[in-house]
Amino acid sequence: MATETASLDADAKARRGFLLALGAYFLWGLLPFYMKAVAHLPLAEVIANRVVWSVPIAAAVLVWAGRTADFKAAIRSPKSIAMAALTAVLISINWGIYVWAISVDRTVETALGYYINPLVSVVVGALLLGERLDRLQIAAVALAAIAVAVLTIDAGKLPWVSLALAFSFAAYGFFRKTLPIGPSQGFLLEVLLLSVPALCYIAYLIATGQDHFISSTGSDTALLIGCGPITAVPLLLFAFGARLLRLSTIGIMQYIAPTMVFLIAVLIFDEPFGMIEAIAFALIWTALAMYSWSMLMTARRPAVQAAQ
Repeated sequence: MATETASLDADAKARRGFLLALGAYFLWGLLPFYMKAVAHLPLAEVIANRVVWSVPIAAAVLVWAGRTADFKAAIRSPKSIAMAALTAVLISINWGIYVWAISVDRTVETALGYYINPLVSVVVGALLLGERLDRLQIAAVALAAIAVAVLTIDAGKLPWVSLALAFSFAAYGFFRKTLPIGPSQGFLLEVLLLSVPALCYIAYLIATGQDHFISSTGSDTALLIGCGPITAVPLLLFAFGARLLRLSTIGIMQYIAPTMVFLIAVLIFDEPFGMIEAIAFALIWTALAMYSWSMLMTARRPAVQAAQ
């Protein structure tokens, strides 16, 4: 009876985690629409407001969840502050490239970047953490490299938007692991640190009459304030959802957002997508299928061994 109750409990948690993570990926998938809406605003002002208006949401969630003790300990630790400053810079670079790329009609490249990201993370884990790659993972990474080479040869230059997004987010994930606090506490610490220069920049814009927060229309003000929720809400949904799910489930679900972004870019934004891009994406999708299969097999082995 106790075993049945524990199993039902685990199933309920997994369902809740799935819905939370699904909500996060769905909102991330729709993000290009919002980024298009703010494309007429200066990039730096969008990023600054994205940071500032994330702070109250992240703080409210932390208080509601009763997770303030870890946060208080972190802000008293110079090492935690230094590491959070580094991860804050990395995620700012990622945000900046993403917002800019969508504003200049390079949304397809952002989708490719987030498709490549898990494969880059695998390589980072192998090189820096000594994690072993199986044959399928090695083959997947090789296919991704071929896809990048195809795009490079065709364009005569590296697909730097895709690579910058993939590597900056992989680096963020790698260094984020070193913060000895949970994801919601870490997110608040990052945006608090970023809010200092962000507030100074916004104050400068207002003082010189160059801002779009006070000196512009009400719709621009609303869009800038909205940059906080559209940043914080999916991140926090993901943080709480990921804690209740297997890594393999998260690994499969992470393709929802870039797939939505890709479809929006091609079908709604009408961005160019020719034969070369189709070949590159086919290679990436094949690589991700191989990587996902490898993850599923790895996750199943302990369960099979436990059953025996």
